[in-house]
Amino acid sequence: MHVFFEDDGAFKAATVLADNDTSLQVETASGKRMKIKAANVLLRFADPAPAALLAEAHALADDIDPAFLWEASGGGEFAFVDLAAEYFGRAPQPGEAASLAFCLHGSPMYFYKKGKGRYKAAPPEALKAALAGAARKRREAEEVAELAGELVAGRLPQAIRESLPMLLYRPDKQALASRAVAAACDSAHTNALALLAACGAITSTHDYHFDRFLAEAFPRGTAFPSYGVVPEVPELPLAGVQAFSIDDAATTEIDDAFSVRALPDGNFEIGIHIAAPAVAIPRGSALDAIARARLSTVYMPGRKITMLPDEVIGRFTLAAGMPRPALSLYIETAPDGTPLRQATRLERVPVAANLRLDAIGEQFAMSASPNEPRWTDELRALRRLTEKLEAARGKPDVPRLDYTFIVDWDAAPDGKVSIVPRPRGSPLDKLVAELMIHVNSSWGKLLQEANAPGLYRTQQAGKVKMSTKPEAHQGLGVAQYLWASSPLRRYSDLVNQRQLIAAVRGDPLPYAEGDAELFAVLGDFEATYAQYAEFQSRMEHYWCLRWLDQEKSAEATASVVRDNLVRFDALPLYVRVADLPAAAGPRVRLAIGAVDLLATTVEVRYAGVATG
Repeated sequence: MHVFFEDDGAFKAATVLADNDTSLQVETASGKRMKIKAANVLLRFADPAPAALLAEAHALADDIDPAFLWEASGGGEFAFVDLAAEYFGRAPQPGEAASLAFCLHGSPMYFYKKGKGRYKAAPPEALKAALAGAARKRREAEEVAELAGELVAGRLPQAIRESLPMLLYRPDKQALASRAVAAACDSAHTNALALLAACGAITSTHDYHFDRFLAEAFPRGTAFPSYGVVPEVPELPLAGVQAFSIDDAATTEIDDAFSVRALPDGNFEIGIHIAAPAVAIPRGSALDAIARARLSTVYMPGRKITMLPDEVIGRFTLAAGMPRPALSLYIETAPDGTPLRQATRLERVPVAANLRLDAIGEQFAMSASPNEPRWTDELRALRRLTEKLEAARGKPDVPRLDYTFIVDWDAAPDGKVSIVPRPRGSPLDKLVAELMIHVNSSWGKLLQEANAPGLYRTQQAGKVKMSTKPEAHQGLGVAQYLWASSPLRRYSDLVNQRQLIAAVRGDPLPYAEGDAELFAVLGDFEATYAQYAEFQSRMEHYWCLRWLDQEKSAEATASVVRDNLVRFDALPLYVRVADLPAAAGPRVRLAIGAVDLLATTVEVRYAGVATG
């Protein structure tokens, strides 16, 4: 005796070895013995053998039209053997009955399983929808195969071209274009980025990286929403100074300027003037919403994305030519630069000059001489003050080497980069950095004394974080460090400037203690600022590779950082050298191989010890 039964959703046939009331011991054609429940048995038969029955049932099932069965089955529930009798017009043979079971089970759009060996025809509406879905899937599969074939052949179909932003920056695995790319990658044994690049989908490696960042950080684009007219600046007292700024030549958001005025008693009054957009951009305004959404200007070699619209920056930047609203910290110093007293004022500051870092020189750091450049005496007064401030902090600036990236976008085909070393720690660098540390620390103390919360940068036990309360910044050697010197470029500084202006004027604070929005700004700013900084680092890495590629560099020297990580001597580029010997020494020569500007990688090999 043999049985046809259901096991784990599949139909099987076997020879009965022992038949009990509720279970059977059977042996399949392959010789496997198993125990099955009697309730799972669908047919009992003497002939043919189990293997022959399965072969016959499969062959017959291939010729049965499930649509015809659906028409003949009626609307009620039925057993497969009953439908087999109706279909064959007589009591079915075991193989014939089993063929109906296979056909019904293999046609889930037409028939719903209702129990062991029992089925029910799908409602007409459900069947129509299921058939339409199956037809759509067939058409999509054909289209996917056609698109994949085009991609493998190195051609870019229009349907793929139209989906490039999604494919490159926001992949949707269920989209037809994504499925076609995945199929092509499997066929060509490559990755999606390399495949699309080979088909001409990426015309600019720079734009690929830039657009990927925009898709992550600015999914709605970088255009500013409507904000109405630029706010009018309220009437403020005019400062009796002539201020000057010190910035790179490309700087448009000039946040800070300085002034020096000799006093009748031989002392000096030194002013640190910070642009004051907060006087006309109150909390909750349309421009505030714009700045709140962006949180910071985004910097990268060759371009930037500003926090505020150009028109607004133009109204508040400390450009030379006319008085600008500013929050000023005035420090009275002795002739030797020792600070004596200081005060904060909100005013309009006349800006007489915008000095550029590359044109100032270091004459102010030397003894006085005839025919010195304009502003040299003022810079000397600032330097005397900064030397006293640095000594008081006890944290001298450590000289280091930075790099300036200059991109000539007019150079074909995708810009040309110059990477210029810039030593940090020069007298001019120390001057600007020390004055910014002092103004941020002083204004942090001002808010603390006014019991006003703010957004502080703190560092304790080596851990840097933001806080709404003043805490020490051990790395800078100050009791508190408020971010307040870049309100045109950082939202944290704009928020803090609102607090400072209210404290100076004696007005109600825009952000009270425990304000939920202040904590929200803190969290959002930290995350966004880190995201922007990581992108800037990524793009500097990219431009370093572009430089290697454009200069056709075959060899370079580098310094070993640790293990097999090295830093190029002429570039701010870090790479790992797989074959670097453990005893290579502190400086090595590297053989430069292929540069991949999409993957932002470069092949390097150890070429020997660097000398000199």
